[in-house]
Amino acid sequence: MNLLAEIRSRFADVLAQYVEDPSGLIDLVRRSQDAKFGDYQANVAMPLGKRLSRPPRDIAAEIVEKLEIDDLCEQPEVAGPGFINLRIRDARLVDLLTDTAGDQRLGVPRVEAPRTYVVDYSAPNVAKPMHVGHIRSTVIGDALVRTLRFLGHQVIGDNHIGDWGTQFGMIIYGYRHFLDEEAYAKSPVRELARLYRLVNQLVEYHACREKIPELKQQIAQLQGELEQSGAEAASGDKKAKKARRRLESRLQELRDQLREAEQKVAAVDADPMLAELARQHADVGEAVLRETARLHAGDEENLKLWRQFMPACLREIERVYERLGVKFDVTLGESFYHDQLPDVVADLKARGLAVESDGAVCIFLENSPAPMIIQKKDGAYLYATTDLATIRYRMKTWSPDAILYVVDHRQSLHFEQLFAVARKWGYTDVELTHVSFGTVLGEDGRPFKTRSGDTVGLEGLLDEAVRRARRVVAANDDAKPGGPELSEAERDQIAEVVGIGALKYADLMHNRTSDYVFSYEKMLNDRGDSATYLQYAYARVRSIFARGNVRPEALYEAGASLLLETPEERGLAMQLLRFAEALEQMLADYRPNVLTAYLFELADRYFSPFYDRCPVLKAENPRLRDSRLLLCDLTARVLKQGLALLGIQVVEKM
Repeated sequence: MNLLAEIRSRFADVLAQYVEDPSGLIDLVRRSQDAKFGDYQANVAMPLGKRLSRPPRDIAAEIVEKLEIDDLCEQPEVAGPGFINLRIRDARLVDLLTDTAGDQRLGVPRVEAPRTYVVDYSAPNVAKPMHVGHIRSTVIGDALVRTLRFLGHQVIGDNHIGDWGTQFGMIIYGYRHFLDEEAYAKSPVRELARLYRLVNQLVEYHACREKIPELKQQIAQLQGELEQSGAEAASGDKKAKKARRRLESRLQELRDQLREAEQKVAAVDADPMLAELARQHADVGEAVLRETARLHAGDEENLKLWRQFMPACLREIERVYERLGVKFDVTLGESFYHDQLPDVVADLKARGLAVESDGAVCIFLENSPAPMIIQKKDGAYLYATTDLATIRYRMKTWSPDAILYVVDHRQSLHFEQLFAVARKWGYTDVELTHVSFGTVLGEDGRPFKTRSGDTVGLEGLLDEAVRRARRVVAANDDAKPGGPELSEAERDQIAEVVGIGALKYADLMHNRTSDYVFSYEKMLNDRGDSATYLQYAYARVRSIFARGNVRPEALYEAGASLLLETPEERGLAMQLLRFAEALEQMLADYRPNVLTAYLFELADRYFSPFYDRCPVLKAENPRLRDSRLLLCDLTARVLKQGLALLGIQVVEKM
């Protein structure tokens, strides 16, 4: 049972007598932050008092009189200006927890009205190795897919890979001009990635050289405007001050762009080999666009190369997904939709949604800073065109109730425009949500890079996490009072589970919209908020059963009953019953950190004090021992299931 949902439903019946729509008030029925105020608290009387011009405490007393909740709670208490405090009856708590113990789903009901979700996540460009930037989309999307499915929804996990864009034009150009055949034979993907980086560097070099004079001119112009605005701003005029701040902000942006462009040019000029390549390939930017256009037009040579590259690229990313334990229901890349794009443009034009502007086909939207371009002057299509074709395909194929896009927050404007166009196109009965996320930062506060300034490869990140986890596992095993217990093979297996689990949890524990600083030390901390700590808590519970030579199944077969005689036992019982609440709250705004917070609280705030103060195997009598073993077993099962929904495994011993 979802206790909070049940209590809210009881309040909804009463609140409907005061307001036509009580939904806004229902959210004010919440879990109590302090156990001394009960298990749940309703703060509905204060806003009702304002609305009805009556004392909130009087309204609270009326609500308590009308509330039918005696079967679940003790007599509600009205406190302070009108808080309603609720405490679950101990006998009811025992009954609910007993039901949970016998339930494989641990008291989490399936939704009454299942929905169909398409979750678009991970989406790497397959022509280059996955990097640290892919970790967030991949693990957040995977956690949402697992949790939605567990609650009974139909879910299609779709990996919308980049397998058709300009990066392939760069690789084809690089393959034709700079290929190291020996390196390609040894490791195709590594050589293709090198070719991509090289060609991209040359393209950026020439683009930056052209851009630098323009940036300098814009900076000089802004500096002049700032000098002219100085007197007005100094006079205290608020509008002038605001305008000056905007100018200063824009000037700083331009200076940053200039510095970055100059650095890219200097890096090539300082390398004789690169400088010579840049001289020889002065038109590389246009050449790359031509190669891309030939591929999209069905040129047989370029298609042959593309088909040659793709299997190795796909095998490479699949190997990373296998280590992460991530699986997709479909993997449909940009190439899958390419033939559909002309019809998308034609249909949008026929409906009057898209018009030609300066040779391009655009969709103009109200309150949008720029139009959405769906076909360029040269006839090329854009990501927006493919994304519109993708929506149409998904709606026709799966008729989803919701499509979730787990994509970097920097794409927010794109998705605002995409969703607005989709609505105008007729897709009004589907939830379209951008599940945005922040950036992984290094300790310098900048996007996480290697010392040489390259983007950190995802597989290298996994390897390093596992190496560090291996050292932690070995140190803990060596420090055991009776000597080491694990074989080298067991240490390796546990290190893989712990290292990858730590990496996933370190990402998922943060509010997805926030940036976070990456730290191996913090993520492998077995005494703080980490997967390692939760995995250790699980293993510690399992060790209790091993030491006592007790099978959990035997407790249920013998009809063991629960006793909640101490605050620690009752607190742990309440937290175990809140598992369903945590999952519902996690999906309310698609935030996995709600579940990580629940699991850490279960292990740290509730199980740890219980373990320290309530002897289990040495309990005062057999009945109390069995009751506490039941609480231990339930804790382990909830930890294991909760971590599984986050895509994290557990181990039986550490």
